Amino acid sequence: MRILGIDPGLQTTGFGVIDQDGQVLHYVASGTIRTTHLPTGDLPARLKVLFDGVAEVVARYQPEATAVEIVFVNVNPQSTLLLGQARGACLCALVNANLPVAEYTALQMKKAIVGHGKAAKSQVQEMVKRLLKLPGLPGSDAADALGLAIAHAHVGGAMAKLAAAAPLARRSSAMFKAGRSY
Repeated sequence: MRILGIDPGLQTTGFGVIDQDGQVLHYVASGTIRTTHLPTGDLPARLKVLFDGVAEVVARYQPEATAVEIVFVNVNPQSTLLLGQARGACLCALVNANLPVAEYTALQMKKAIVGHGKAAKSQVQEMVKRLLKLPGLPGSDAADALGLAIAHAHVGGAMAKLAAAAPLARRSSAMFKAGRSY
């Protein structure tokens, strides 16, 4: 199975493609989609570059499954909103290509790759290099994307079986606990 990992970002979005043959993983490609050549205030143009870039990666490498990082909440709410829009453009490109999308937090990916969720980017890069037998370290954004693809290769099948056996349902009993809705 060919898996595409996406690490969304408004300025730099990382992508990584691996092939899974049983328990053996093979590196296919990785890189970044950059929007830094565009004016900072031109959000629609940046989102189009991300959408088109992800669509091009999908067309070139023909993945069967995808894994995308879930956005975390920053201290700055504006940054979180912008990152969410970049992630949305990436998700739309994947869904537009009729691909299944799995989502993982950075903590889940780091735990699957390095062994603990507070790993530094350099640790993720080194483990991705070792797991895929790469000759050198991938860039940090590409390493995160490859890490997402590797994490999905390791746990994606089990998660799909769990979801099929017991569909997740939103808890209604705690939706307004302590004045918060979630």
